Amino acid sequence: MRASRLVSLLLLLQNRGRMSATRLAAELGVTPRTVYRDVDALAAAGVPIYAEHGPDGGYELMDGYRTRLTGLTADEAESLFLTGMRGPAAELGLGAQVAAAELKLMAALPTPYREASTRIRERFHLDAPGWYREPDAVPHLVAAAEALWQDRRIEIRYRRWSPEPAEVTRRLRPLGLVLKAGVWYLVAQGRAEPRTYRVASIRALKPLPDTFDRPAGFDLAEFWHTHVERYERAEAAAEAVVRLSPAGLAALPEVLGPRATRQARATLSEPGPDGWREATMPLENLPHAVAGLLRLGPEARVVAPPELVAHMAATIADMAAMYA
Repeated sequence: MRASRLVSLLLLLQNRGRMSATRLAAELGVTPRTVYRDVDALAAAGVPIYAEHGPDGGYELMDGYRTRLTGLTADEAESLFLTGMRGPAAELGLGAQVAAAELKLMAALPTPYREASTRIRERFHLDAPGWYREPDAVPHLVAAAEALWQDRRIEIRYRRWSPEPAEVTRRLRPLGLVLKAGVWYLVAQGRAEPRTYRVASIRALKPLPDTFDRPAGFDLAEFWHTHVERYERAEAAAEAVVRLSPAGLAALPEVLGPRATRQARATLSEPGPDGWREATMPLENLPHAVAGLLRLGPEARVVAPPELVAHMAATIADMAAMYA
């Protein structure tokens, strides 16, 4: 407790300049006599603090003396204000704590760092959700986070969508929370390997009385990276062969995204007399593929598989009939 108070006293003098013992006592919630003892302790530890007597006197640090928060460099200090985690922190119930931590960090930074950090916050903002979508309702996110902090088992009622829609009950050991594209996922372990659960699909969550030991060597970031790669490979197990005009090929990144576009471009045939080229691209499912390929309009023609060709033809015919 006293160590924290000494740091607070030092930061007050560093950021506000000369302060009387009475003002310091009011800020710290102690008596002036305690301030006198704390000042003596700081001076004995080598902090260049001195007293100025008189009506306008008080305690002051020697000119040029400043503490450095764990030795942060200017670039490191600026990077802390690029995290942009106020929104997610508020969803986790930590908004006030993050705001208070930012204020303390700002107060502890030397003036040039503080000014640079202010410029960063004025110029950069993180907005996690995608366009044209509202963030998921996550009423059980805070409870999941609390269980996560405490290494406490939980019981959830969960709405799953495969192999068929159903509500299931699971007893889990929460290992981490991940925010991807504005969507919260809970990484948790049941009876087997860790799995991911979309927090918005949790219908009920009950903390259990028993705690658990986290798996030795579990790395959340590594697990998530592996999970994403495995998920994308599974979703794109099938393939489609498509002929593309130069304009269609240029528009692929907007339709497929960078990963699938790289795969498609790696399979490109030589251009024909008309400049069109053939590519093999990952196929998630028929409705998804049709919706994406329709965005290319007349700049793409599906060659295979036959069921995708038929689905495209039927969809285009229905659309043409609507506008006849």
